[in-house]
Amino acid sequence: MPEQFDAILLLSFGGPEAPDEVRPFLENVTRGRGVPPERLDAVEEHYQHFGGVSPINARNRELVEAIASRTELPVYFGNRNWRPFAEDTVREMAADGVRRALVFATSAYGGYSACRQYHEDIARARDAVGDGAPELVKLRHFHDHPDFVRANADAVRAALARLPEEQRAAARLVFTAHSVPNSADAAAGTPADGGHRYSRQVGEAAALVAAEVGVDDFDVVWQSRSGPPQVPWLEPDIVDHLDDLHAKGVGAVVVAPVGFVSDHVEVIWDLDNEAAERAAEHGMAFARAATAGPDPRFADMVIELVREHTGDVTARRLGTVPAAGCTRNGAPCAVDCCVPQRRPTRTS
Repeated sequence: MPEQFDAILLLSFGGPEAPDEVRPFLENVTRGRGVPPERLDAVEEHYQHFGGVSPINARNRELVEAIASRTELPVYFGNRNWRPFAEDTVREMAADGVRRALVFATSAYGGYSACRQYHEDIARARDAVGDGAPELVKLRHFHDHPDFVRANADAVRAALARLPEEQRAAARLVFTAHSVPNSADAAAGTPADGGHRYSRQVGEAAALVAAEVGVDDFDVVWQSRSGPPQVPWLEPDIVDHLDDLHAKGVGAVVVAPVGFVSDHVEVIWDLDNEAAERAAEHGMAFARAATAGPDPRFADMVIELVREHTGDVTARRLGTVPAAGCTRNGAPCAVDCCVPQRRPTRTS
């Protein structure tokens, strides 16, 4: 018999919405990761460049409204790192009488930060509420869902159209996603599957989007690393890659942040400022594709994932890289799936 649910929870990363919220937010994000204070100082400056406000909460509220307009279920919103915190939202859900809810996490991918940490958020929120906490079932990864792929593809087409007409045909298509430590990517997924689920899914999403656009040759690069310099992370970095493209004579580039579902400071700073400025230094034409979240098909996809889980529709997937992510009450997807890596601590 199909399962019945009485609410949807949109679970996201969170972001500050005032200058005095930036530092405590960053401390929440980096707690226990050994990130040096000077790195936090630099990142804080990025946020203050935008008035101390990340666009991510506003984009998520818009997404909540879009989802709510497509369903009779109430839609709630909670975050990992900033208000509204998931614990407070789940407490509100319990007070409203919600007994069973589906959770849509704003990450398309597997991996510790992209998936398992959301399971931990769910478990922590339920523990904070205690008796009476609703059952929470997280929806699956969606990196290869047709609506996600086509929304990203149309964003790439729109970015290409913003380049000078004479440079569009030769423009290099570069996909970006958030870098993670190599060890974390190796542990993404299960050992039996060979790990590297995060980078494999990102690579597959990029290939699917490129195929939809009609591009055969493209690059997948990384951005926004934040860990200690001695720890290897996924490379190349987007800015370094622009240097390499310039050295090869590439005169125009479209950057598509396929690893992100909505704009936030790491997108608008790392790409719209740092990457765009480096491209300008090289005399390269530069266009950044929009993220998929504001596209109406993204909210359509969320509703389809809900209906898929309740047995009303059949799952649609374009790719072959394993996807998971759907468990109850914060349980991991499988034994040894995306095991969190021991993070280095800073010593004096």
